Amino acid sequence: MPAEWEAHEATFLAWPHNVETWPDSLEDARRAMAQVAAALSNGERVRILVPDGQVEQGACAMLREADARMDRVDWLRVPTNDSWIRDFGPVFVNRTGSGRNLPAQVALNWRFNAWGEKYPPWELDDAVPRRLGARLGFSVCDLDFVLEGGSIEVNGAGTLLTTEVCLLNPNRNGARSNKETVEPLLRDYLGVTKILWLDGKIAGDDTDGHIDQLARFVAPDHIVAMMENDATDENYLALKDNLDRIAAMRDERGRPFRITALPMPQPVYHRGARLPASYGNFYIANNSVLLPTFNCPNDLIAADILQRLFPQRQVIPIQATALAIGLGTIHCLTQQHPAP
Repeated sequence: MPAEWEAHEATFLAWPHNVETWPDSLEDARRAMAQVAAALSNGERVRILVPDGQVEQGACAMLREADARMDRVDWLRVPTNDSWIRDFGPVFVNRTGSGRNLPAQVALNWRFNAWGEKYPPWELDDAVPRRLGARLGFSVCDLDFVLEGGSIEVNGAGTLLTTEVCLLNPNRNGARSNKETVEPLLRDYLGVTKILWLDGKIAGDDTDGHIDQLARFVAPDHIVAMMENDATDENYLALKDNLDRIAAMRDERGRPFRITALPMPQPVYHRGARLPASYGNFYIANNSVLLPTFNCPNDLIAADILQRLFPQRQVIPIQATALAIGLGTIHCLTQQHPAP
C-alpha cells in the first residue's frame, strides 16, 4: 500500500446527502466539501460520487462557486448511504514485483459494517469498491473481513500503524478480532512487514479509535502525533500514552521514529456533545495538504507545523466545524487512488 504522499491518480469523494448525518448543517457541510474538492482539483482529478442528477447539479454549482477546476472533476452516479469514503471506499495496493498476467494495481474490498453496526443501513457503502471497479475498470479483490480505511496508516516502506481499540473490537469481526488473525491479513494484503499498535481514542470518536485522528506518517521515518497540553482535558492521558508508545517504537528496519507533536484544537461541541475534532485528520494531496480547522488559536499553530513538514506542498486550511458535526472531517471524507 503506497504512502498517502505518493503520487495520486485521483481522489474520491462522496458528496454529502444524508440528512441524518448532518441534521441541521447539511448545506454547510456541502460548502466545506466544495472547498475540499476545489483545493484538490488544483493538483489532481477529483472523482465525486453522487446518488442522482439533482444532487450532482447542486454540487456542481457549489464547486463552481468555490473556483474548482471543473475540467478535473468527474461525477460518478454511485449510490451511497453516507459520505465517509475513507472507510468504505477501495484501498489500493500496487504490485512491486513481477507477476505474469497479474495487474499492476488492485483495489482491496474490505467489508464495511458502519463501525460495528452503529448506523444502519450500510449496504450501499459496502458495495462501493465493486461498483467503482466495474465503472472505472480497475481490479478488485474481495476480502471477508471488516476493516475501515481510517483505521490504518502506512509509511509506504513496510510499516503500518493502527489501534487496538478499533481493529481488535469484536463489533467488527467477532471471534476473529485478535492480533493472531489481524496481523497476517495486514501483512498479506497491504504488503507490510511491521505492525505497530496504539491504544485509546479521542472524545467523541464513534469509530472506536481510528488512527487518522491520533497519529499520522508524514515521511517513512517520521510520525505526527496528536498532543493535548491541558492535563484536565479528557483526551490528555490517552494522547500522552500514544506519544510514549510511539517513542518506544521502531520501524521496519529497527530504527526509532522522528516524532512531531501536533496540538489538539480547543474542544468543539454541538448540541452539548463533544465532537471528534482533530488536526490529525488532514489529507495529503499531490501538491497540497488539506487541514481541518475549528476557529481556534491552535489552527495557526497546526498549519505552521504541517507547512514546515511539507515545504513542497501548500497547506490549505478548511473550516471544518460543519463537517465535524457529522463526526468526521477531511481525511474521513477522502480516499486516494494512488498512481499504479
